[in-house]
Amino acid sequence: MTTKPKVKRFRIRRGGKATPVDTPEAPQVPPVSDAEREAALEAIGQEGLTGRQLRMARRVAQKHGLTVESDVDAIYQLRSAGIDPFQRNSVLELVTADEEKAKQSQANVQLPDKVKKGGRAISPALPQPGSKQLADVATIQRDIARRRRRKLFLLFTRLSFFVFLPTFMIGWYYFTMATPMFATKSEIVIQQAQSQQTAPGLASLFQGTSMATQQDSIAVQSYLASREAMLRLDADHGFKAHFSTPQIDDIQRLPADATNEDAFELYMDHVRISYDPTEGIIRMEVIAADPQKSAEFSQALISYAEEQVDQLTSRLRADQMSGARESYEVAERQRAEALAELLRIQQDFQQIDVAAETSAQMAQIASLETERQRLNLILQSRLNVARPSELQVQSLRDQIANIDELAAQLRTDMTSGNGSGTSLAARNTELRTAEEDYAFRTVLVQQALTQMETARIEANRQVRYLSQSVRPIAPDQATYPRAFENTILAFLIFSGIYLMISLTAAILREQVSS
Repeated sequence: MTTKPKVKRFRIRRGGKATPVDTPEAPQVPPVSDAEREAALEAIGQEGLTGRQLRMARRVAQKHGLTVESDVDAIYQLRSAGIDPFQRNSVLELVTADEEKAKQSQANVQLPDKVKKGGRAISPALPQPGSKQLADVATIQRDIARRRRRKLFLLFTRLSFFVFLPTFMIGWYYFTMATPMFATKSEIVIQQAQSQQTAPGLASLFQGTSMATQQDSIAVQSYLASREAMLRLDADHGFKAHFSTPQIDDIQRLPADATNEDAFELYMDHVRISYDPTEGIIRMEVIAADPQKSAEFSQALISYAEEQVDQLTSRLRADQMSGARESYEVAERQRAEALAELLRIQQDFQQIDVAAETSAQMAQIASLETERQRLNLILQSRLNVARPSELQVQSLRDQIANIDELAAQLRTDMTSGNGSGTSLAARNTELRTAEEDYAFRTVLVQQALTQMETARIEANRQVRYLSQSVRPIAPDQATYPRAFENTILAFLIFSGIYLMISLTAAILREQVSS
């Protein structure tokens, strides 16, 4: 690529005169082939140059009189001519030239031209010290300063009235007038007796955890924060009288004729109870004007909580034990009645053992049958002779008839009975029924006894125990008031209120004026 020759340029000044301006001679760029030039341009494009660098390179190329087609071409030509477009010297020269041009342009445009009047060059008139323009400017400046001071004074006045003064009054009260209060902290936990048997289902998952006694803990917390607990504390330990003493300042003092509602509000402020469901611990903080009184109130509330825990499960345990005991008593009474009935039947029938009596009857019938067979054999042997004795034969036959009659009588007594009483079978059935009823009642008594023992174990498992993990101890140093923290908190609260009101007023004023 060929460079342009040095060109003679002229600058037209005022008055019609032309002043020659030298344009710097363009640097020589060595000629290369188109392929090499395209490769060099592509390499420059992949360097990731910023837009500011590309614009700077074009300006440096224009400064040196190079004719470029693009920003990348400007970088290529400058580098080919041995000029670094991003060198600090080149940038400084470019900035210096731009500043000189800007100063020259400003001088040509803004400064007034000299005019000739009577053959003399007269400069335009400038404001002189003490002139009216300078006085007006000074007046405006003083007015602006005065208005700024007035606004700052009004702002400081508002801040003093709405923020600083209330904060100072509260801090003065906490540091000088507030009565020292002593806080006694304690922690209690409600525990459940562990059963020897494993509870079925999901109930076994919560045994030994705070979930098992969570409902009882919440109930105790609610009771301690109730009016009933406050009234008991006042009746037993004089809660109202303590906070009505003249030693307490007027703001924290309870009036002598205060109602229960006023006392309850004070109670809620000075007795703080919280429950941690993750650990199952009830935390209590009791605040009073005397450390010993604070510990006394705390110990009294813990005793009330223990009574409440006992009352929560006493009815359930009583119901379980009363039902089991009643079932056992009914079963024991029915067993005694069954035993009395069995004894009556045995006395009436004069029969104790059903099986033994039946066996004896059957043994008699069997012996009679055996004797009958023996006599039949003897009779048959007598009849087999040629001339049997009629007397012996008749005697044997009479014996066999008597045996048959006696056996029939025994069988009749066993099944049908006689005219004087019931049959043996009926007596045996009645006696066996009485025995089975007595055995059944005995089993019921054993089951009722087992049930009562199970109910006793379950009732013992339902027992809740209140344990003191942190016992109340009277403090030796006042806990409240926290003067510095309360003063800072009051300052932040009043500042937030003032800022919110100011923003609201500004928004409303803008909406009204628009």
